[in-house]
Amino acid sequence: MQNRTLPAHVEILIVGGGPVGALLLQLLRQSGHDVWLCEARASVGPDPRALAIAQASITALQAAGLWSPGLPATPITHVHVSQAGTLGRTVLAAEELGLAQLGMTVPYQALAQHALDTLQRESAPILTGAKVTRIRQLARYAQVEIDTPSGAHALTCRLLVLADGGQLLSQLHDVQQTVKSYQQHAVLARLTPKHPHGGIAYERFADDGPLALLPNGIDYTLVWTQSPTAAAARLAISDADFLAAVSERFSDRISGFSAVHERASWPLALKTLNSVVGQRVVLIGNAAQTLHPVAGQGLNLGLRDASTLAQLLANTPKSELGEPELLQRYRQLRQRDAGLVTHFTDSLISLFDTASPPLKHARSLGLLAIDQLGWLRKGFAKRMVYGAR
Repeated sequence: MQNRTLPAHVEILIVGGGPVGALLLQLLRQSGHDVWLCEARASVGPDPRALAIAQASITALQAAGLWSPGLPATPITHVHVSQAGTLGRTVLAAEELGLAQLGMTVPYQALAQHALDTLQRESAPILTGAKVTRIRQLARYAQVEIDTPSGAHALTCRLLVLADGGQLLSQLHDVQQTVKSYQQHAVLARLTPKHPHGGIAYERFADDGPLALLPNGIDYTLVWTQSPTAAAARLAISDADFLAAVSERFSDRISGFSAVHERASWPLALKTLNSVVGQRVVLIGNAAQTLHPVAGQGLNLGLRDASTLAQLLANTPKSELGEPELLQRYRQLRQRDAGLVTHFTDSLISLFDTASPPLKHARSLGLLAIDQLGWLRKGFAKRMVYGAR
């Protein structure tokens, strides 16, 4: 960690140095803003997650210097969506959008650590090991208290951006969070297929919960939605039984798996806010919304939050930073994309949450319709790559 000293005042303060906060910092630096970033971690710890990064997100990260060919990223050229026990399926292809790939799978730990390393290598205005302990929202500025490696520090800013995953929500007096528990856990595992995956990702809706397979190196990363009881059982069974259970749900879609590595699980919930802006505050990324992983849109949505906010602030005069009119403009700009993606992922869980034969038949017809109607299939793929524009 570089020895950095925070100023007493900064025009924009970002809290949270993950990929979303790092992207915003880089973009604001490019537009010449007086900006700093505080990150509570000194480095990114172990994290088993692998994320599907849409091609539009990769392009944004590349432009900000936060993507490297050296990252352990795996191309996704096709996404195969199907429902177990029916003929319903559709395949999204990069070539239909004129792209070499729809996106890539990258381990979260590698991407987040690369972002931190890049910022420190470029001597960006960032302080790691700096934990915000208190926020005061005032009419003319926000006041923040921070525990830093050199002691407590007080700082004021015209605009405070929270990209911290929602850790500081309780500090805000005018933003409230709503939590909808899905009563589900995500079971994560790394699986080695018997044959090369060919860059194909899978979304499979089984009767007991959806499964996603993301190409990750020569392996797949599995994300399997299960009830809490079933998730605990999946973690406890033998490797052979686990592989058999996954293979059964994919039936003839995949030829099977030869090994399973590192299994884990965590609870799933939808977290939304009554507003993504407050007095002198903007919330982006998982601080603004935490989604079900079913469509792999969470980080992509957060990166679009950062890009939109940076574009809005690019030519904003210093005197207007943090003003109510500016904050409401940002809220309006993000309302459609965030609202549609949040509703889409939440609706998928509700739509595929029952094994009723009539509903299964209707869902099967829906998937077949998407597959047969090129304009619909292409539009769906565009939404996955670029969001709701």
